[in-house]
Amino acid sequence: MESEVAVRRRSSLAMVIAVCLVAANMRPTITAIGPLLDQIGPDTGMAPGVLGLIASVPLVAWALVSPLAHDLSRRFGMSRVMTASLVLLTIGTAVRSLSGPVASLWIGAALIGIALAIVNVLMPAVVKRDFPRHVASMTAVYSALLGGFGAVASGIAVPISQLPWPADPAGWRFSLLVTGGALLPFAIVAWVWATRGSEAPRAPRPPGRQATTGIWRDRTAWLVAAYMGLQASVFYMLVTWLAPMSISIGRSAIVAGLDVMLYQIFSIVGSLLLPLLLRGRARRWVPALIPVLSVVGVIGMMVAPGMILLWAPCLGLSSGATLGMSLTLMAQRARDHGTAAALSGMAQSVGYVIAAAGPVVFGALHAATGGWLWSLTVLLLVLLTLSTVGVFAGRDRYVLDPRH
Repeated sequence: MESEVAVRRRSSLAMVIAVCLVAANMRPTITAIGPLLDQIGPDTGMAPGVLGLIASVPLVAWALVSPLAHDLSRRFGMSRVMTASLVLLTIGTAVRSLSGPVASLWIGAALIGIALAIVNVLMPAVVKRDFPRHVASMTAVYSALLGGFGAVASGIAVPISQLPWPADPAGWRFSLLVTGGALLPFAIVAWVWATRGSEAPRAPRPPGRQATTGIWRDRTAWLVAAYMGLQASVFYMLVTWLAPMSISIGRSAIVAGLDVMLYQIFSIVGSLLLPLLLRGRARRWVPALIPVLSVVGVIGMMVAPGMILLWAPCLGLSSGATLGMSLTLMAQRARDHGTAAALSGMAQSVGYVIAAAGPVVFGALHAATGGWLWSLTVLLLVLLTLSTVGVFAGRDRYVLDPRH
């Protein structure tokens, strides 16, 4: 008869595999879009400003749906809601890739956004629930897979779109289907297997906790939300438009996709380096100083765009570190777990509203001017604002503390 220890180990291994597969599916549906915009635009007749909306639709969905994820998990059970979200992500990926009316592109993007909004909110809770003694290590693995597979999707999106099969001339649709959906069935099966019979639905908790209401009136919370939104706006502007910028200086579509992949690979490095920067007395200024590296990269893109292989790593290191910094601030600026959860939900909801505007404004300015200077100027202003917000967000303050 199998021992209890062996059963527990097998169950833990199944959960590790499930978490890894879910993480691997959280970025490709978003990051594969940018390198394919030069194909999507001519095929659909959409202007660059409208193409920016494709990247923003999931972000708007994240802002609207994120606050609902916790209540859904309490009513139906976290594991069931995660399963349903993964199924919805699969449906959205398939719908977005359908031939025919352009409406399917928008409907699919909305479904993808709704699904990812719930997964984004619940995955940290899953790690805390199932790996209470290994939260840091599992979060590191989860984050690395999330960024790594997003980078791979950017790099292979264009080569897949140029395959001689299938017969559909709109190869970008097939590419979106493959990059976004190839691993989803495995993630669903692994998740269902690992979580079978793990929980029962629970009734929603009565409202009225001070953390969920007062957080919206707290100045420190708004600083954290602004930092979250501005850094996300920078990331989604770059992941959407870096490939078209690369193509405009004479690089091929395949190489441009690799440029986006390089940017994202260095963002992983930036995330891993952040804990080293947060040591000692200088940590108070780290939120303000990290964006400076991106400022250098953007100015470099303005004056010497041909040196993109130098500027992309600068932008990636800064983007990864600011993402990690925004998540760290959500923990640092709260005195307990309940307040941290409320701050996280508020910051993500507000943050993705800010982030959604980025790709649209960037693309609209490019469409209006025919160049990239004004778009990059806006990106530069966002980075300077992010650094300014970081000056105040880095102070040793806590949300919901009484004002003196």
